[in-house]
Amino acid sequence: MTCRRLVLPVLCLLLAVLGTAGQAQAVGYRYWSFWDRNSTADTADTWVYATQGPSTARPSDGDVQGFRFSVSEDSKDSAKPRGAADFATICAKTPAREGSKRVGLVLDFGTPADAPSGSTPPRPRTACARIDDDATTADALAAVAKPLRYDTNALLCAIAGYPATGCGEPVAADRPKASNSPGEEAESNSADGDDNGGPSLGLLTGIAAVAALGTAAVWQARRRRG
Repeated sequence: MTCRRLVLPVLCLLLAVLGTAGQAQAVGYRYWSFWDRNSTADTADTWVYATQGPSTARPSDGDVQGFRFSVSEDSKDSAKPRGAADFATICAKTPAREGSKRVGLVLDFGTPADAPSGSTPPRPRTACARIDDDATTADALAAVAKPLRYDTNALLCAIAGYPATGCGEPVAADRPKASNSPGEEAESNSADGDDNGGPSLGLLTGIAAVAALGTAAVWQARRRRG
């Protein structure tokens, strides 16, 4: 009985570790991210994650802003818009006009891996929006990329009708990470798990420790009986 009393709790702990292994996955979210194109004379053009939402941001004439549909956990790992982004090219056929401003928009609908089930993302495109001087980025989108869809919290859910459903829904983090822009390869997490989605190194270490405790418990019980 002594051996049984010692071993059964250890086995239960081992089963608990194994049973919860698949539940420890973090999640990402499928959504439209919003970016500003940072253009200066001293540095190359770069995308910077916007600090305001499109309904409050008020771009200036000559600004370029981008939207990218992808799956990501947060702004740190969010995929950036792809394609040409300079204002002169995007708005080449839209001359300046007094009382209005022009904003270049880069609309990247993402990759098939980012798309909701049954959806096919449109090709990325650019557009030049002419809007009033005090207009917001949301106004610029409405001028060139209808229909737009928002949720009750003013989160942008769809641009040009894509996607047809859903809005910021969670997505399992163990999905293939194929939303990176060209030249931006996802880092391999080989230290945390194998290439086939097997148990992580930390999990295997924990199992080994639990197994060692079980062996020690059995040995101790036999020693006492002897």
